[in-house]
Amino acid sequence: MAPSSLDDLTNAILEIREDDVPRIVESLLATGIDPSMIIGACREAMSVVGKRFEAGEAFIPELMMAGEMMKTVAAQVGPHLGGRDGSQTFGCVLLGTVKGDIHDIGKDLVGSILEAAGFEVIDLGVDVPPERFVAALEGRDGCTVALSCLLTTGFESMRDTVAAITKAGLRDRVKVMVGGAPVTKQICEYVAADDWGADAATALALAKSWFDGGAQ
Repeated sequence: MAPSSLDDLTNAILEIREDDVPRIVESLLATGIDPSMIIGACREAMSVVGKRFEAGEAFIPELMMAGEMMKTVAAQVGPHLGGRDGSQTFGCVLLGTVKGDIHDIGKDLVGSILEAAGFEVIDLGVDVPPERFVAALEGRDGCTVALSCLLTTGFESMRDTVAAITKAGLRDRVKVMVGGAPVTKQICEYVAADDWGADAATALALAKSWFDGGAQ
């Protein structure tokens, strides 16, 4: 049997073939492929799922099933992305899908990858208003804030959240990253975040660089 390809993984997610995803990921890892490429393929698939949902071509059940597949991938790939060696402790990441967006697929994948790498992840859930992010930050030092959205309507909520953190006088204490299928460098600049992650592997690299660089 020929080794699985990244296209096989993407198609399995898009076709909601839950039983095939773990097998394909295991096959890909066995070939020595860069784990971040697996995460990238997942992001491409989830971008398509998100567009289908916005167009009315996919529905909540498909989103939920895709989310479960993402959790499976995260559990398999996370340890291969590099984590603690037992002596190193990473900081915390305050994670949530912004107000107006109830999708947790990307958020859960990022959270799982970060936890596997040794970060403390505080997951606020979905449809999180700016004031909840602010309240969670108060009295807590050394946290990175990670804002997620799947729909383009979440951009304004991201901007409002960063503005609320700034208004509360907490902005100089935290780094803010944004992510999700529709997020780009331009959106990152628009919402006034520090950086953005195209996928969970990038989010992990950012969080580690900020921690290692003393930004936390």
